[in-house]
Amino acid sequence: MSATDSLVLVIEDEKPIRCFLRAFLERRGFQLIEAEDGEEGLALAAEHHPALLLLDLGLPGMDGVEVIRRLRVWATTPIIVISARGKEQDKVDALDAGADDYLTKPFGVAELAARMRVCLRHSATRTQDEQQAVFRTEGLFVDLAKRLVRLNDQDVHLTKIEFKLLSFLVHNAGKVVTHRQILKAVWNSDREDQLHYSRIYVRQLRGKIEPDPAAPRYLLTETGVGYRLVG
Repeated sequence: MSATDSLVLVIEDEKPIRCFLRAFLERRGFQLIEAEDGEEGLALAAEHHPALLLLDLGLPGMDGVEVIRRLRVWATTPIIVISARGKEQDKVDALDAGADDYLTKPFGVAELAARMRVCLRHSATRTQDEQQAVFRTEGLFVDLAKRLVRLNDQDVHLTKIEFKLLSFLVHNAGKVVTHRQILKAVWNSDREDQLHYSRIYVRQLRGKIEPDPAAPRYLLTETGVGYRLVG
């Protein structure tokens, strides 16, 4: 197991639990980095690209479910939620946001070890490489982890939908994506009568990230199919 493969990020605000997890993980050959809140955790994830993330939901400031949503914008890192919240809806919310598994406190170390093995095994067999948090091309800079977009060194302010659309395009930079793929990724819908949403929001996005929206440099139209972000 390489250093990268053995790196686990724990986002947990309770020190006794972090200490317990450190002892448990280090005995099994893992390296550990720790964060006490969501903002710090996301920064560490972007910097270190851990093999696995163990996450509490009841964090100060940013809730754990929001941490999952933000991480899933730019990373496929396996996430196991470890939380005292045991209600079905809490589990559904975390899993819908992108968590891979959910363990309720208190938990047994044998069960945690088994769930970690499953997540790491699935992660190792993924055919798609981990997406990079930063995208840059001449004049355009996007940092998905920091939710930062710049055009010619000037900050660009996007709406939530515009940023979600741009994130999907960045993940697929250089590839043609269809109107239906965009609709599914951004609005989680496949209704025929909503396919025009992609055209509307691409037009809005171009107005903010293109030096000349009438002659796009970055976000190109593939006639009759969809769009391609030049990368």
